[in-house]
Amino acid sequence: METLSKLFGSENKVKIMRLFLFNPDQVFDTRDITERAKVQSSKVRREILGLLKMGLVKHRSTHKKKKRGQGFALDPEFGYLSQLQNFLINIEPLNSKELIKRISRLGSIKLVLVAGLFIQDPESRVDILIVGDGVKRTRLDNTVKLLESEIGKELKYAYFTTADFKYRLSMFDKLTRDILDYPHKKVLNRLSIV
Repeated sequence: METLSKLFGSENKVKIMRLFLFNPDQVFDTRDITERAKVQSSKVRREILGLLKMGLVKHRSTHKKKKRGQGFALDPEFGYLSQLQNFLINIEPLNSKELIKRISRLGSIKLVLVAGLFIQDPESRVDILIVGDGVKRTRLDNTVKLLESEIGKELKYAYFTTADFKYRLSMFDKLTRDILDYPHKKVLNRLSIV
């Protein structure tokens, strides 16, 4: 993210651009962008103005809870859209060391597998599989929300305690088999069984 923020001028701009690029059919108002990208609303307005001038986003009407409002959406007519999508979407969203560092803070982590978004496989059932003990669900959810804000897309993830994961493996659980039998990358592996 540091390199991208230098290249594009700010981390906030990269987070907002990724939000639109990963969700090309959605309309976001300023509040949505603030919450999803975890960027202050004053900075969101400044970055959106720049993206409007550039032509990457355009004004669109929103329909939330029977209220009409003004929002923003990706402009499919943007001249460099496919090149920008290829660059910002296909670049590794988060390097393995940074991912391990963030997830390891949650508890005694034994296994972290990435798939889906992290290996450009949209058919995958999850993006991250985490196995460990002593992990508080609220801290895990907050960590995933922070990752989502940086990446620009909601992540599908699964968390199991070590005992639960071993049990699921022994029972040939469909979810664990779908993850392990299809393309994935082991980011951290302290379990000899996988």
